[in-house]
Amino acid sequence: MFNNSKMMTTNYLLEQSLNAESLRRKVISNNIANVDVPHFKRSEVNFESQLRRAIKSNEYRERNEFPGILTDEKHIPFNTYQDVRSVGSRVNLDYSTSTRNDGNNVDIEKEMVDAAKNLMRYNASITALTQNYKLLKSVMRPS
Repeated sequence: MFNNSKMMTTNYLLEQSLNAESLRRKVISNNIANVDVPHFKRSEVNFESQLRRAIKSNEYRERNEFPGILTDEKHIPFNTYQDVRSVGSRVNLDYSTSTRNDGNNVDIEKEMVDAAKNLMRYNASITALTQNYKLLKSVMRPS
């Protein structure tokens, strides 16, 4: 009943956000731990851009711009939509920069700032998820 509702989609996205922030914390910790390793390349977690792409895809679906008709299985659909529930985290290595002569590109100040931002986003997601569960509990309460 609730599985396809906006409330459950929000709940799912908050859970995915918590998973992304947890993974981001591990990646940041790994970057900090390897700050003195020569030729180490820092990693970063990509979640928000994938989520933005899925939300924009759903906006196009709601407007239903130019629905394509496929009359043959060899036709290529030109309106492909991404489900929000398929969004996940991805870890990317940063090969493009090198901040030191030994090839290491970890900037400890940036990693510490990222860790603080990560903690704030995690706490905000926990608060929003708790409020969502409270709302769901009040809706399901017998009257």
